[in-house]
Amino acid sequence: MKRKTAKTFDLVVFGEFFSDLIFYGVPDRPRLGEELKTDHFLIAPGGGLATTALAANKLGTSTGILTRVGADASTLPTWTGILDQGLDVGACEVRKDFATALTASIAYKADRMMVTHEPINRNLEDLLDKVAVQRKLKRARHVHLACALHRPRKWIPILKALRAEGITVSADFGWNPDISITELMSIIKHCEFIFPNAHEACTITGTKSPLRALEKLSEWVPVPVVTLGAKGSMLMAEGRFYKQPALSVTIVDATGAGDAFNGGFLHEFLRGSQWDDCLRAGNICGGLATMAPGGSQGLPSYLEFARHMRAFKAREKK
Repeated sequence: MKRKTAKTFDLVVFGEFFSDLIFYGVPDRPRLGEELKTDHFLIAPGGGLATTALAANKLGTSTGILTRVGADASTLPTWTGILDQGLDVGACEVRKDFATALTASIAYKADRMMVTHEPINRNLEDLLDKVAVQRKLKRARHVHLACALHRPRKWIPILKALRAEGITVSADFGWNPDISITELMSIIKHCEFIFPNAHEACTITGTKSPLRALEKLSEWVPVPVVTLGAKGSMLMAEGRFYKQPALSVTIVDATGAGDAFNGGFLHEFLRGSQWDDCLRAGNICGGLATMAPGGSQGLPSYLEFARHMRAFKAREKK
């Protein structure tokens, strides 16, 4: 019998890391040819990798990340902030020939616009060839892919190996028109969860309603989860439908709300919680993330999270 690898992490997140330059509280919608001024600015870790990992880690889930950064990372407050939060960065790649990926984001009301510079993230899947990366993935109870799923031939052997080790897998891949549905399905059929938003779910499935998209996705993956913004989130598991309302919040910046949702959901899943609690946890983390600029700045501590969970359940009993 094959011996299972000892688990060091509850969660390992694989994906792109960004330094986010966030302008918020702007007086008007940005337009070409015009200059806007604001007193509100923040530099923060960005992207699905950082926000999902930080959300889960702050709630007590032992978390590691796998990514690629530039030689400038040691001088970036965004990367040192990751280290300060206790996330394991072993097996991450440091490239001396590239700068760490950078995104400039302008948040206006509940929307935002972004420009990203990320040559360093090209062919990120090449990290999967590294023995240290493969070992770290196999030391997790759950692996989450916070990146576009290019090059299926690169991913599929790794995903099969993880499932053979009893490791569950999830993905938040957005929607990439350059990859066919057939290619996408060849990857996601190895996932326990996927986390599209309503628009992505409808686009992927070619349906017109989030509910119909969820039903279609349930034919492809055991537990599809669809986020609905201000309407909360929903999932299907073993033919049963689950839905939970969003947290009522005043939105400062919606950047990273879905990634924060993923971190909260996975934290609760790894605790063995019921599906409704997993959705509630995701909605709490996603909602609170929107109350501060940048996806990671509004993430709750465990005590704040627990208070909101109690409030959710108390309202449901009434």
